[in-house]
Amino acid sequence: MAIDALAIDEVDAYYGDSHVLHGISFSLQPGRLLGLLGRNGAGKTTCMSAIIGLLKPRRGTISLYGEAIGGFAPDEIARKGIGLVPQGRRMFRSLSVDENLRVAAQSPRNGGSAGWSRDRVFELFPRLMERRSQFAGSLSGGEQQMLAIARALMGNPRVLLMDEPSEGLAPQLVAEVGRTIAQLKAEGQSIVLVEQNIKLTLALADDIVIINTGRVVFRGAAGQISLDDPMIAQHLGVF
Repeated sequence: MAIDALAIDEVDAYYGDSHVLHGISFSLQPGRLLGLLGRNGAGKTTCMSAIIGLLKPRRGTISLYGEAIGGFAPDEIARKGIGLVPQGRRMFRSLSVDENLRVAAQSPRNGGSAGWSRDRVFELFPRLMERRSQFAGSLSGGEQQMLAIARALMGNPRVLLMDEPSEGLAPQLVAEVGRTIAQLKAEGQSIVLVEQNIKLTLALADDIVIINTGRVVFRGAAGQISLDDPMIAQHLGVF
């Protein structure tokens, strides 16, 4: 049996005394894309924070290719092979595009996709090549999202976490982000995608996990559900 790229097993997490994640369990198989869906406040970003080490779980385990990483520091988790495209992009605004990429660069690891370099990233995002000397803070919203994805790829992640990559983008740019994610998936990148854009997620995902009030309420193949599924309206508030 193949080892899961990422496995979350019975994870409880708190903010202070507030119990946010209640026994969350799901797994990501190598080379697949898992869509993590839920209403605002359902616990999606908290789950990502626990995986990347920004929030230490109080119970349960988080494993990367069979190695327990729950509770490790974020920089150590990143070195082990988890990359994050954060909500809100959060690049170094006073550094150039090129400097942002250089800061994030790490060597490829076993289990990762083919090695990412600045040249390869610029092939994926030609507009970043054109703006490589420009300050990141002066880029458009779409260009900043490209840079956030490119920066995460420069870490050569074995698993890529993407937190709301289409947020705040015009429909044309959302489609472009979708094509980029589809290309990464086609190249074998293991991805967890958190998105409010349910249509985009269902189009890209192999597997879907829906959480509501910090609990898993659905876990299965993306083909099992559709936009007009009553469960979507029940748990995601889409009518």
